[in-house]
Amino acid sequence: MSYNALEISRTPPFHSNTQAVNSRTASGLHAVPLERGEPILFVTSELADFVKVGGLGDVSAALPRALLNHYDMRVLMPAYTEVVESLWPIQTIAELPGLGHIPGCTLGRIDLPEGLRVYVLVCPELYERPGSPYLDPEGRDWPDNHIRFARLSLAAAQMAAMTADERFEDEGWHPALLHLHDWQAGLAPAYLRWQGDETPCVYTIHNLAYQGLFDPAIAPDIGVPEHAINDHGITFYDRLSFMKSGIIYSDHITTVSETYAKEITTPAFGCGLENLLAQCHSDGRLSGIANGIDDSWDPKTDAYLACAFATNDWAGKRANTDHVRRMFRLAVSHGPLFAVVSRLVHQKGLDLTIAAAESIVRAGGQLVVIGCGEPAIEEALRNLEARFPGAIGVYIGFSEREARCIFAGSDFLLMPSRFEPCGLSQMYAQRFGALPVAHRTGGLADTIDDGVTGFLFDELDQSAYQHAIDRAFRVYGCTELFYAMRRAAMAIYYQWRLSVTPYRRLYHQLMADTPHRLGKVAP
Repeated sequence: MSYNALEISRTPPFHSNTQAVNSRTASGLHAVPLERGEPILFVTSELADFVKVGGLGDVSAALPRALLNHYDMRVLMPAYTEVVESLWPIQTIAELPGLGHIPGCTLGRIDLPEGLRVYVLVCPELYERPGSPYLDPEGRDWPDNHIRFARLSLAAAQMAAMTADERFEDEGWHPALLHLHDWQAGLAPAYLRWQGDETPCVYTIHNLAYQGLFDPAIAPDIGVPEHAINDHGITFYDRLSFMKSGIIYSDHITTVSETYAKEITTPAFGCGLENLLAQCHSDGRLSGIANGIDDSWDPKTDAYLACAFATNDWAGKRANTDHVRRMFRLAVSHGPLFAVVSRLVHQKGLDLTIAAAESIVRAGGQLVVIGCGEPAIEEALRNLEARFPGAIGVYIGFSEREARCIFAGSDFLLMPSRFEPCGLSQMYAQRFGALPVAHRTGGLADTIDDGVTGFLFDELDQSAYQHAIDRAFRVYGCTELFYAMRRAAMAIYYQWRLSVTPYRRLYHQLMADTPHRLGKVAP
């Protein structure tokens, strides 16, 4: 297809209809009485309001907003080019000093809708670059990523450790707790502990496979003390691990689904950290809290769709299917439309989908793919499109608008992930009436009811995957059952408000354990 046919959006607008969270409990959880307004700093390398590479960007945009009714939530992130060039003005708040080879930077503030305040690190030499937050335009890691994200961690620690006399001019705001995300923020609790600060830290692992590993020679450049460079510190198989730092020095570690929290304590999913994580679990320091999706994922109101539709409005659903077929220049068909909306990386099992594509087409189905990632996978998908013109469409890139249209227009979403900490795509698909076909792992196992809201397969091999696809075809051919599964999928709404209660419980426990942290004064 012509790749110019799709509109590109590197900085998709974030839509949220955040409503007040009531005290109704989520399943098995008890509401926690709390005073509102405790200041919490949410530290992330992505925010979908400006830039996102994967699910972290969506989580970072939605979760703080969902918690705003209970806390003074503020976000800290780098001021990438997309941030600086956005329409949101940046108010200068403070100058933060450097450490080692980490440069000093300007701390700015942006005020976003729903009352969310975002602190941004303005440091052009580190963040205002082409490419993605992590990779250059050729898809290679930036060689100074250790400096770039040590700067993010250091800023978070500096904001938490400031005494009353040092605090910057922003209403004297000072975080009572840091909520840190993935390896990019993994040094923040270490910087705090190395200077004797006990500000509580929650560390969320979104994907253990990306650990932020670097040569130990960079330790002096980012201010790592010698006593921390060993197996009991942040050394991991002769490398320095930002991820391990976050695990060791934080008060509590969360992952983004209950199943993934169990999986990462095993050799199959622990990426070499399974023993440490098993100890964290034994100590009560590891838990799983599932992600959710924000209120904009509503087929009745989503302005991105070709046609809004509600449950049982299958004509409206079909209008979106027809739109997707035109978008990808597919032939008119009465067969099922399968979709892939994903980063194109080995983890996502794209090799299995590529191998299954011919059987999908031969059985009367069609396939559309949107995403970008590893060059070899991208090339294999382009070749697949060339082999089956009119039946397979591929777009290498990402557009929020078109991704939503694909969720709304497809009948089935393919997710044969080798591992999936949580996954959001299956939730988006279910909300828009597309049934996921997925490997039973991580958050996929937690959010898909096999034979009710989608299809799961156990063994990660081509035969098991093909069997699940064949099941989807059979259900598609039985209209009454297919529509019943659609209705069931659309009724399951994994809202962020369901995650609020467990996070409130965790925050409350950690802040109660360190009551003196709000009373820091200059010595």
